[in-house]
Amino acid sequence: MLDTFLDHGWINDDLRAHADSVRRFLAAEYEPNRDAYTEAGLVAHEFWEKAGAHGILGASVPEEYGGLGLSRLFDLVSIIEQGRTGDSGWGMVIHNIVLHYVTDLATPDQKERWLPKLASGEWVAGIAMTEPGTGSDLQRVRTTATKDGNEYVLSGSKTFISNGMNADFILVVAKTDPTAGARGISLVALETAGAEGFRRGRKLDKIGMRRQDTLELFFDDVRVPRTNLLGTEEGEGFVQLMTQLPWERLTIAYSALAASRCALQHTLAYVKDRNAFGQRLMDFQNTRFRLAEVTTEIELLAGFLDRLTRELEEGRLTPERAAMAKMWGTEMQGRTVDVCLQLHGGYGYINDYPIAELYADARVQRIYGGSNEIMREIVARSLDRN
Repeated sequence: MLDTFLDHGWINDDLRAHADSVRRFLAAEYEPNRDAYTEAGLVAHEFWEKAGAHGILGASVPEEYGGLGLSRLFDLVSIIEQGRTGDSGWGMVIHNIVLHYVTDLATPDQKERWLPKLASGEWVAGIAMTEPGTGSDLQRVRTTATKDGNEYVLSGSKTFISNGMNADFILVVAKTDPTAGARGISLVALETAGAEGFRRGRKLDKIGMRRQDTLELFFDDVRVPRTNLLGTEEGEGFVQLMTQLPWERLTIAYSALAASRCALQHTLAYVKDRNAFGQRLMDFQNTRFRLAEVTTEIELLAGFLDRLTRELEEGRLTPERAAMAKMWGTEMQGRTVDVCLQLHGGYGYINDYPIAELYADARVQRIYGGSNEIMREIVARSLDRN
């Protein structure tokens, strides 16, 4: 039987073996603890360490820095397998995004200091971009990193920070030159252990993604070595962010695809088993037509993502096309889970059924990673240039 989750043209035997390994790991180590993580609003740090030891976190990290030295396709497979379970609470995607910032943009010394701990799960990673009142407008960040001898002094606050409670390593978007607009933005790494003046605020009470620790963070004159400036030059932060956003948005689109496939899978099982008015729900024309539409949209997104994945591997993936994938994929995810919940009837609104969590978790996909309104603007600007 065809495994639709892995029905991609770029999947080979090595990737299938990795998928099987990740799937078995999640079944053994994550699923038994899922309810406990939901109750705590936090995935235990111990689980991160187990995932690192299993080779999931550092799959694409170079071997000399503690990883497996594989391609980013292995990271996409891990994201697909997480989506297969219907989970979006484990902040692996955020951790992976930070890993690629370090892998692609850090100095050799920084890679040697940071990557082994990130690949092993000894450190959980976060990235602190959003501030109260700024949203997607990163040029308006107010957090500053002021030079003082051989240190930076971080001052400011951030909000909506995923992995905020667990994070041992945070890339902080800060102004090293508040007068220079986008050219004054830098990325400064904070190692949180023992960092005086660093405070974790309240854990935010979200509609969905209830296992993911999302916090406010505060930097009250936190001293960070100047060697923790990502890269070698101040003022490169905005460019660094832009170079990594296509990957980030592609991963969000793959998360949307996997979650949509999961929702469809659960709904097909439900409508084939549930009876009403003397027949299966699957036998009603409305059910069959709605599911036919959902399946078609899923396959169309899968085909587009295959094309973008080839572009990624060839170094041709543009911000505009990644924005298309993020926008369309997450909008489609919203439509899919809505249809699937409707077909569950009243049971779809009960948290005992997986579709309820899939529905609640889907909504934020259209907001984070750049809101879909911003994605439309990115695509529209590319049309105006042509």
